[in-house]
Amino acid sequence: MTKLKCAVIGTGYLGKFHAEKYAGLPDCELVAVVDTNREAAEAVAAKFGASVYTDYTEILGKVDAVSIVVPTSLHFQVSRDFLAQGAHVLVEKPITVTVEEADQLIALAKEKKLILQVGHLERFNPAILGLDPMHEKPLFIESHRLSPFNPRANDVSVVLDLMIHDIDIILALVDSEVERIDASGTAVLTQGTDIANARITFKNKCVANVTASRISMKTERKMRMFRPSSYVSVDFQNRVLAQYRTGTKEMFPGVPEIVSEESVFENGDALLEEIKHFVQCIQTGSNPLVPGEAGRRALATAIEISKLLADG
Repeated sequence: MTKLKCAVIGTGYLGKFHAEKYAGLPDCELVAVVDTNREAAEAVAAKFGASVYTDYTEILGKVDAVSIVVPTSLHFQVSRDFLAQGAHVLVEKPITVTVEEADQLIALAKEKKLILQVGHLERFNPAILGLDPMHEKPLFIESHRLSPFNPRANDVSVVLDLMIHDIDIILALVDSEVERIDASGTAVLTQGTDIANARITFKNKCVANVTASRISMKTERKMRMFRPSSYVSVDFQNRVLAQYRTGTKEMFPGVPEIVSEESVFENGDALLEEIKHFVQCIQTGSNPLVPGEAGRRALATAIEISKLLADG
């Protein structure tokens, strides 16, 4: 099979890891890395034998697939240009700045019959992959995504930086339209929202309580959900999936026993799995786990939360 000619647009903190994964895949050839900072691009390219560019338009039409790891404000323009020239696109989250931009990318990918995948990395966390979403639909979900302050990702609010991970997963698990959102939050260290909470009520009556902070003293990435006959806890950070459900025996007369099952997954490489999945979708023509539509849905919800926060 002919190797896919791949490129990474943006060689910042995350982009360099994208380059590393492509360079290590037998079905891929990392042919180019692009960054307006030539020195940063050269440092990455030197490790993997790729060509260096400071203008992504120079490789349009010359690659089969790209990872787009540039500031969110550039996602639409760069993704659109590569899709228009026939390249499959893996774009980091959030998919775009506006829902209208996301709609244009989705339509263009369909027109060109190309893969458009969004980099919601937590979908490839083994703890969430180990959950059977078809077993029972959740009735209530709560999530906490807390992180110490990091100046690297402050071009967007905590909603679009951290909370959107859980929004994406919750929307996939509940699979129902949003009926109502209530939100509160505040800026502390930046001009944007640094800590936020949203309560999302779905039309199927499921409720999700979602908290995100980038000014915490500890790192925590947990989600808990209540289902008709089970309680599930997902620890994304430590890759632990714990499930508690009613058993066939009785704990007390007339009261069923509680059966617990805990799975601890090895420290995998979620980014590698995400990129391998992207490559496999290109090769087989199958739909990605996180298509453009999923990225759009998460973005629309995150924007609605952000508007509520802005309105106080």
